[in-house]
Amino acid sequence: MTPYRLVCTDCGGSFDPAAAEYLCPDCGGSGPPGHAPRGVLRVEFDRPSAPFPDPAFPDARRWHALLPLASPDLLPPLPVGPTPLHHPARLARELGLPGLVLKDDTGLPTGSLKDRASSVVVGKARELGRDTITTASTGNAAVALAAMAASVGLRAVILVPQTSPIAKRTQMLVFGATVVPVEGTYDDAYALSLEATRVFGWYNRSTAYNPYTIDGKKTVAFELWEQLGRRAPDAVVVPTGDGVILAGVHKGFCDLHALGLVDRLPRLYAAQAAGSAAITRACERADGEVPGHAGARTIADSICVSVPAAGRWAVRALRETGGGGLTVTDDEITEAIGLLGRTAGIFAEPAAAAALAGVRRATREGLVRPGETIAVLVTGNGLKDVAAGGRAVTMPEPIVPTLEALRRRVAAEAS
Repeated sequence: MTPYRLVCTDCGGSFDPAAAEYLCPDCGGSGPPGHAPRGVLRVEFDRPSAPFPDPAFPDARRWHALLPLASPDLLPPLPVGPTPLHHPARLARELGLPGLVLKDDTGLPTGSLKDRASSVVVGKARELGRDTITTASTGNAAVALAAMAASVGLRAVILVPQTSPIAKRTQMLVFGATVVPVEGTYDDAYALSLEATRVFGWYNRSTAYNPYTIDGKKTVAFELWEQLGRRAPDAVVVPTGDGVILAGVHKGFCDLHALGLVDRLPRLYAAQAAGSAAITRACERADGEVPGHAGARTIADSICVSVPAAGRWAVRALRETGGGGLTVTDDEITEAIGLLGRTAGIFAEPAAAAALAGVRRATREGLVRPGETIAVLVTGNGLKDVAAGGRAVTMPEPIVPTLEALRRRVAAEAS
């Protein structure tokens, strides 16, 4: 394994991994009440001696030289990537962006990008000899954890807000997890998961609290780089709630830059629902603080977060790369579900479609240009929230079984 240390993204403290399991020991969790916490840790590697990527492996193990695991064999057997990179000609023409590409993570083992993080965290739990992993999640992270834990025989205890989609809870239960719906919001479930970790000694996968989630998510940046001919796109649009996928994309391209494999970082844009836009709002502040979005609410449950766990890192990443926040409405998200399906043949859940809605806004505002390569992360499968997808379409009424009735219906649809 390539040696690494954990570095605080706020105070800059550097720690041996054995001395800092979750947040920074010096400043972790501090900050004004209701604001994004300080002390999220960042994995920093020495230059790897192993080949990168390692051609001996077809899946996420090929990045093992820059994964914080003692051995690639610690990763669960469920294959995580590579996922397709689509060049959607019809959608690109409609948006006037010939360089548009879609990074499609809907086909990962549980249907979302969160498989990347859960795979690495389960690998780390195995390395540490832990037998029970807990997390708080609106759905996808918990589903991913349940599946990865099941594949290696570890116990998963999942805390979800009571409003999480039933399809996602069903997935967790099918994978054998202990699922505990919590009255209240994601933030209530998150606070309970931290308390359970302290009292019961469970290993905690919760996003940003566990630093290795970000290193799991960064593999999407590695794949983008490789699939684009070993170059960085000009911009990446990321559906954003707690900021951890955004932090992972930033971390991935920073790692590539440190290795001399890219000469610049792509501009990063956070696509946020208007009802859960703490990170976008914070971009307008000069003090570095990220106040929460009280009463966050949106159709896009996967990015519905009042207090973003990696909010401070996310805001810095947006500023450092020359990107920014893109706020979209629930109606724009719903419209994007239909547009993505009709023009690219991809069924996205609302959070994933928020990224496409963000691209449309960025295009209108002149933030992205036709000559650029614009990567959009499609982070979750629409089958996880069919009810939300149903809002993007009109369900047809039945016809009598005659050719004339069929002819009239088809003609009406074509008009």
